[in-house]
Amino acid sequence: MGSRRNTELFLLVAAAFPVIMLYALYVVTTGTQLSFETLAVPLGLFAAFAAAHIATRFLAPGADPAILPVVFVLSGIGITFVTRLAPDLAMNQLMILFGAIALMVVTLAVVRNLDMVKRYKYTFGIIGILLLILPMFVGTEVYGSKLWVDVPGIGRFQPGEFAKIFLVLFLAGYLSENRELLSISNHSFLGLKIPRFRLLLPLFVVWGICLAIVAFETDLGSALLFYTVFLMMLYVATGRVSYVIIGLLLLAVGAFGAYHVMAHVQTRFQIWIDPFADAQGGGYQLVQSLYSLADGGLTGVGIGRGMATIIPVVESDFIFSAIGEEMGLLGGSAVLLLFMLFAVRGLTVAARAKSDLAAFIASGLTASISFQAFLIVGGVTRLVPLTGVTLPFMSQGGSSLLASFIIVAILMRAGDEATGRNVELAGSGTGEGATPAAGAVGASRIGTRIFGSTANTAAPAHAHPGSRVRRRVLDTPESGVLGRVALAKRLTREVVLFTGLFAILIGNLTYIQVFKAKEYQDMPGNNHTIAKGAYIKRGSIITSDGVTLAESLQQEDGTYARSYPNGNMAAHTVGYYSDQYGLTGIEASQNETLTGSQDYSTWQNAINSLAGISQPGNSVQLTINSRIQAAAELALDGKTGAIVVLDPRTGAVLAKASAPTYDNANVASILSGETGDDSSMFDRTTQALYTPGSTFKVITLAAALDSGTATLDDYYNAPATMQIGNADVVNNGNYDLGTISLERAFAYSSNVVFGQVANEVGADRLVQYARTFGYGQSLGQDFSTAESIMPDPSQMTEWELAWAGAGQPVGQGHTPGPQSTVMENAVMVAAIANNGLAMNPYVVAQTLSPTGTVVKTTQPRSLGQAISAETAAQVKEAMLEVVDEGSGSAAAIAGVQVAGKTGTAEATSDLVNTAFVGFAPYDTPTVAISVMIENYDGDTSESAAAIAGQVLAVALAAQGA
Repeated sequence: MGSRRNTELFLLVAAAFPVIMLYALYVVTTGTQLSFETLAVPLGLFAAFAAAHIATRFLAPGADPAILPVVFVLSGIGITFVTRLAPDLAMNQLMILFGAIALMVVTLAVVRNLDMVKRYKYTFGIIGILLLILPMFVGTEVYGSKLWVDVPGIGRFQPGEFAKIFLVLFLAGYLSENRELLSISNHSFLGLKIPRFRLLLPLFVVWGICLAIVAFETDLGSALLFYTVFLMMLYVATGRVSYVIIGLLLLAVGAFGAYHVMAHVQTRFQIWIDPFADAQGGGYQLVQSLYSLADGGLTGVGIGRGMATIIPVVESDFIFSAIGEEMGLLGGSAVLLLFMLFAVRGLTVAARAKSDLAAFIASGLTASISFQAFLIVGGVTRLVPLTGVTLPFMSQGGSSLLASFIIVAILMRAGDEATGRNVELAGSGTGEGATPAAGAVGASRIGTRIFGSTANTAAPAHAHPGSRVRRRVLDTPESGVLGRVALAKRLTREVVLFTGLFAILIGNLTYIQVFKAKEYQDMPGNNHTIAKGAYIKRGSIITSDGVTLAESLQQEDGTYARSYPNGNMAAHTVGYYSDQYGLTGIEASQNETLTGSQDYSTWQNAINSLAGISQPGNSVQLTINSRIQAAAELALDGKTGAIVVLDPRTGAVLAKASAPTYDNANVASILSGETGDDSSMFDRTTQALYTPGSTFKVITLAAALDSGTATLDDYYNAPATMQIGNADVVNNGNYDLGTISLERAFAYSSNVVFGQVANEVGADRLVQYARTFGYGQSLGQDFSTAESIMPDPSQMTEWELAWAGAGQPVGQGHTPGPQSTVMENAVMVAAIANNGLAMNPYVVAQTLSPTGTVVKTTQPRSLGQAISAETAAQVKEAMLEVVDEGSGSAAAIAGVQVAGKTGTAEATSDLVNTAFVGFAPYDTPTVAISVMIENYDGDTSESAAAIAGQVLAVALAAQGA
């Protein structure tokens, strides 16, 4: 026994070096000088474990020699990070840690023999269940879960942490007495032996209790932990895979039901699937955890140099994220290997136990610690959904720490008994200690042999020691020495299971910190990357005419703060730059350029970039003209809508305005919810899908002319109402226009005529032409848009096609169309102005180095020839008549020929939107415009055509036309 304790002492001394070194690194980062005083915590912790070692020499000399050193290292790392992450809680945590070590020694002194569990197993079971359900009735809700109970004068504790100990003791006692009975199977299904229903009742009871915990305590972690440990113990005791399969099926049924009935379970699952969908809300903790781990890389950023402190309750649930960030993949993997070693040593104790009872106690308690570690690490690394359990020995919190050290004491006691000093290995099943009389063998009705009875005689089931009354003993594969061999094999499988689980955790951690790290770091919303760039002068964002929209100003502490000197001009295009909320717009899409991380304009800059040397960021010059942008924003003042102005020859965005707009220098007030439900950050130019109304008739007309279906001189009947496809198509205002040419029908925007034309063109052809103009694709070389929608032509009826041709989506049973973005409408009308060639829009003109050298220039790209130049000329002619003599006269500009098309679209039964698309000058177009104004009131509101005329006039003046 002395050799075991000497080994333990040697391991403790060896473990002291990394524990003290880690704490010393933390002390150094705080700027404090190293001394015995500043290293008092790790030195005192080593002294406490050394005292526990001495006590173990007397109380449990045969205990496993590796468990205590493993726990020492885990506790040392834990107290270092609690001190680093939550200094205010560190002293309290240290006192609890010392108390937990003392409690471990006291437990060893009190529990001298695990056989006492047999006598009190039901008492332990009742205590465990009461502790487990206590928070349902008197619990205090913290962070959405009722896990804690407040005790006056003592404080808050978590009963569930102690409940798992009592429940494992109960299950061990119950299973040790009934393992042979529970291992009996009467039926087979697909080769799987199924136990009798009454033997499945304990499984159903545990399943029900766990569901109640999830429902009433909103504690997913404790329920899953308890249920999994129960299944593991049941398998270890019986060897029946059927229990595991049935248990997993019940788990799946419970999870499915809980997901559909309980909102908190659904939220946890959705956060796990896509935490970035709500990165500032429910997914915030997990997203920040992933950012921290990505920053850690292989070796970590250094103790005290990480940003994990911005994760809520990082010292408790997310302490492993901080470890991974500051100690890197190597440090995080070392922690996981320590937990793996704990699992292996704990299950080794179970395999060497002198009785089934001790084996089940050791395996159950080891599983509770090990699987808890797997759950929380898997949760913070997004391997499994977050469960809210703590990391044993390491997380801040008294209940978990005290319970964990009690488990260590019981494991050491089981290990001490496992040496078998003057004690033979014994089973604990129904026949433990019974000696059958020679030849007294019978058979029961279930096919097992019964010693001490005949086939026709039943003996008493129990007998006192020394009694001549023979016991009824089940002879199953779980009986006697063969049963112990089978038990050892199952414990070996459990060792393999936990080794595999922790290997998966290490693999997943490697994936995040090595392979996925750069992707996470480059995410626009990564506030860690933003904060680290605070010491780099970020490049400016300027307009094509030299107006600065965003710049970085140096502060007194040497950092740089983002400034927007022209207020919120082009706010949706420029985006925002926030330490807390990340980046959007140009700030996001051009982030690498603006931070200067990629600048190869000169040899010196290239060398600096490759070496990772910080340098000022490059500037981004936009295609936007400040005068045109200001005119568009002024025109939208007080309205809801959007305006896009393009150069039809290149696709360059000259203005892009969305209203209402927002202050990109103060996004915190909006994103934090202080301003209530505010849609001002929604970019209506690229993300809103509108009914295009009669502006879509430009595409219908182009399709008819380009395909040879019709000519501008063809005549059509244009009554107020016409049935097409057995349903009415109605002219706007219910006007009867008589018989008119297609050109006049376009000028007066006749729905009836264009309903007829659309059916002549056909659904397939109309949809095909819409796609050549940009429908069905995300537009933008350096920004993204929502895809404009056209329905599946095979699902369109004649009536739906008629209304689609007129620009009104009326589909039923499928996605209706057309639905268009304001940007799509601008691309469409620009293609008409550009002789039928559609250009892909872009907003970044060029990138400039800090010295003004042009690093990169955006080249125009076409989307393809939407229609022939001859057809485009005819459509332009028709659009000119709309402004000169038709519904678009409000867009006219003195001295300039403007071509365009108006549209009125029903948004709801009570509200309409007004739209306009156009270009100027007519002969040589240099400006194309798309306008959409929501909630248009024809009596008091300004039409989209009038607004377009105002903006076009400024645009032409800015271009010198």
